Amino acid sequence: MITDELVELLIEKRLKIATAESCTGGLIAEMITSVAGASAVFGCGIIAYSNDIKKSVLGVKAETLDGFGAVSEQTAAEMAAGARIISGSDLAVSVTGIAGPGGGSDQKPVGTVCIGVSTAFGIDTKRFLFKGDRRSVRLQSAEAAIKMVIDVLKTI
Repeated sequence: MITDELVELLIEKRLKIATAESCTGGLIAEMITSVAGASAVFGCGIIAYSNDIKKSVLGVKAETLDGFGAVSEQTAAEMAAGARIISGSDLAVSVTGIAGPGGGSDQKPVGTVCIGVSTAFGIDTKRFLFKGDRRSVRLQSAEAAIKMVIDVLKTI
């Protein structure tokens, strides 16, 4: 399973990870911590569903939320950076998106998800458009986030 690969890489590289999740509601943290040995590499998981928590806990700037929206690569970047700093972890992954069935717009339809990965070397972000129902969008988001972290880990 993909989370097994992630935990193995983190153990091998002696790195800790944290999560900052909105639309996935803790699914990424659950997937990571379901792997034996994850306690050696998992720092913390923050579920920041509301913009107030994104700002007050993760340090997302009001200007970012006002200018780009909660579902944006900019917000995902600030969420990931905030989680990494708060947790003292080596890297953090964030997810923010619109899982549906409502909440979408022409610019950001249901299934729009932004993921960020923050390390000491910088922040990578990507925007995705997933298809399916709410459960499917959340699962695809979590899997894409884990894959992004694995790709980043392979470069450091």
